Amino acid sequence: MAAPKEDISRTGRAARTSKRADKSSPASSPNLMERLPSEILMKILSYLDAAALFSISHINKLFYQLANDDAVWNKIYIAGLIKNKKREPICADELLLKTAATEAQDRAAGYWKRLHFTSVAAYEMNKWKSHLRPISLHTGMPSQTERVLRNLHVSWELTASHHSGRQCTREPSWSHFCETSVTLCWSGGGCLADYQQISTLQLHGVRRIALNCPGLKTPGWRSLMAKLDMEALAESPQVIGQDRLVELKLPQPGVIIGVWRDQPSVAFVMVTLHLHRLLERSSLGSSVRPYVEPIIKSPFDDIDPEYGLHGYQLHFVLYNSACTIMSRSFPQIFCRRTQISDGLIPLPAISSTINSQHTPLSCGISLPWRCEALQGAVKNCCIMSLTLLDEFKTPFWCVASPVSMEREKNSVSYDYDGKHFLIHYRDSEGQVKMNLVWMKEQKQFFVISLVVSVSVCKVNKHFNRNY
Repeated sequence: MAAPKEDISRTGRAARTSKRADKSSPASSPNLMERLPSEILMKILSYLDAAALFSISHINKLFYQLANDDAVWNKIYIAGLIKNKKREPICADELLLKTAATEAQDRAAGYWKRLHFTSVAAYEMNKWKSHLRPISLHTGMPSQTERVLRNLHVSWELTASHHSGRQCTREPSWSHFCETSVTLCWSGGGCLADYQQISTLQLHGVRRIALNCPGLKTPGWRSLMAKLDMEALAESPQVIGQDRLVELKLPQPGVIIGVWRDQPSVAFVMVTLHLHRLLERSSLGSSVRPYVEPIIKSPFDDIDPEYGLHGYQLHFVLYNSACTIMSRSFPQIFCRRTQISDGLIPLPAISSTINSQHTPLSCGISLPWRCEALQGAVKNCCIMSLTLLDEFKTPFWCVASPVSMEREKNSVSYDYDGKHFLIHYRDSEGQVKMNLVWMKEQKQFFVISLVVSVSVCKVNKHFNRNY
């Protein structure tokens, strides 16, 4: 027998009422935490560390406000001071702890959170900078730079600004550390698709706080390292090489833009950075201003008539992402006063007239590249890293930049009958000239001359001279 319609209707209303009750039940609510009084929530959050608070602040607006409460971060800051005081007594004292406790209510919103992360960053920086003190006798650079950069979570980002006002920021597709420099590469596509629509490219060093927050970008600081005007690139590009797919444009020393040959779009952007003060340049500037290196002058000397012309040490590297083509150190290179010409002070490292100095290269000169599913190699291009130390072993001129090799048709040599080539680099502080010859029988390049020249103005300023 069928149930009466009235009973069916009553049963349906009861079921709907039961569902509504289940949905509003605290035990089944997905927002159980939000239903708690704010006092209880703050008590719970007060037991969390900085990483947990930072993660919780990304849940929703309520937890963002609660997790950024100044009183909670004041406690975390004081706890951090006490912890660091046990490790390093100079980091904090009792007066600082009392001041932090009494001023918790007298600061602007977010003050204690920023102060905590700043103090953590400063403590880690001081701890790891001590690892930069051991200097390699071979290169003249700190031997642990890569390790320190990785432990301080230093990375780099490229920001493309379009004519439309749109901006996008990307991390490197890959990086490669060499003896005295690091090469970074960003694959094209996306915001780097059409370089004619890009107004500027900016390179920033980024240092982030080490927090265990998987999937989240932790707090950090950005330091401007380079700003590139793409409109100037479009007007007067310097092409240093090409293969069947890409053309390499050098808008300024240290930066290569690979452009697809069949369309005006970016294949990749490659940046080379010398390791000299790389930690400071990557972390101690601001988002709009680069780090300014301190001016270090040599001791005054009014006795030596050729002060500033001798005692130099050169470490010279040619390499690419696949291999080291050449790596040599040249101690005690110098220049006679009578050899100064055209505003340059030449410092010969390999003489064309001394055959015993001539150096074979370990492999051919080329610059491999890769982006997404494509890759290739541009012949007669590579990366040069130069470190010139003065007589006090202080870095005097440091360069890391892509360079190209060109054929010298009119060169004559009585010792070599092979084809002659020249690598020529020049900037406002000096120039490098390297002469090479291709030995067909050995199937190998030989360096038969290497002269590094620095500007007279740079030497005069550093050594307080008047050459």
